[in-house]
Amino acid sequence: MNRTLLVGLVLLGAAFGAGGTWLAERVAPGELSGADRARVDRAVHDYILANPDIIPEAMQRLADRENGKVIAAQRSAIETPYGNAYMGNPNGDVTLVEFYDYNCGYCRASLPTLDKLVQADPKLRIVFREMPVLAQSSIAAARAALTAASQGRFKPFHDALYAAGPVSDQTIAAAARTAGVDLSKRPSDTDDEIRNNLALTAKLGMRGTPSWIVGDRVLSGALPLDRLQEAIAAARAAKS
Repeated sequence: MNRTLLVGLVLLGAAFGAGGTWLAERVAPGELSGADRARVDRAVHDYILANPDIIPEAMQRLADRENGKVIAAQRSAIETPYGNAYMGNPNGDVTLVEFYDYNCGYCRASLPTLDKLVQADPKLRIVFREMPVLAQSSIAAARAALTAASQGRFKPFHDALYAAGPVSDQTIAAAARTAGVDLSKRPSDTDDEIRNNLALTAKLGMRGTPSWIVGDRVLSGALPLDRLQEAIAAARAAKS
């Protein structure tokens, strides 16, 4: 094999997260002498130093691949809402899952974006999953939200609590009254639901709210409308 082509393949492998020597040995088994191997390793080393942006790209691709395996194995559980904790088309062809905390200002700021997503995409379903990590009051709010979802009143409660300001027993109770939720009828499995959500987010490396799952991807932060639409479009294309 032409040595220039061989090194080119190695560098291509480095750019996409494969070890240079590993790729070269499989493209041209036995063609690397000790001197060639040293030159390949140096070429990869120099290439990475000259193009350090490939490192986070490669790491992200690896994370996406591993997360995709976890998501695929648990897709039904991830995308099936608790009660009516969703908005949009209940039979949508793509599901966007938001992991949120009622003490999260970025989650509150994302509410108008989610409304725009649903208005613009009649085939989209958005599922809400509790990720109460910011304060003890977040756990009480998550339990109340699941109670609301079990009574078919999730979205009115969700919006009312975010509109009420800092989370407290008083604002939770006020949001429940506004939404017509009886908090005394909390289902027995709400804590199990929260534990399962937190176990999943830990497995997927989610470190804050809001976090999102769409298709096989995990996204983080208060993302702009176009970024979420791009991710939704990619998930839809992958299914076709």
